[in-house]
Amino acid sequence: MLLVVGCAGGTKYGAANINSTPEGAEIVNLKDNTNLGRTPAQVVWRGEESEKVTVQLQKDGYHYAITSFWVNRRHKTEAEARAQAIDVHSELEKE
Repeated sequence: MLLVVGCAGGTKYGAANINSTPEGAEIVNLKDNTNLGRTPAQVVWRGEESEKVTVQLQKDGYHYAITSFWVNRRHKTEAEARAQAIDVHSELEKE
């Protein structure tokens, strides 16, 4: 009899520190148009696989900025993901 034990499947976590210059930009996930908060913000994703995320940062008086990044859901806990969050930064230009 062969018994295979693996760590496939199950919920994993990934996180990003999203910042902008200037601060206070609204963060919109373009996949589903959800509002993820305002910069600076730490956002956590959970699921089973890594994902390319595209967000739009928008603030009154500035042109919006769109940026994409990979969220690697490799952490076993949300706390671990937050401690090792990737940094994402965008510069917004005045209108």
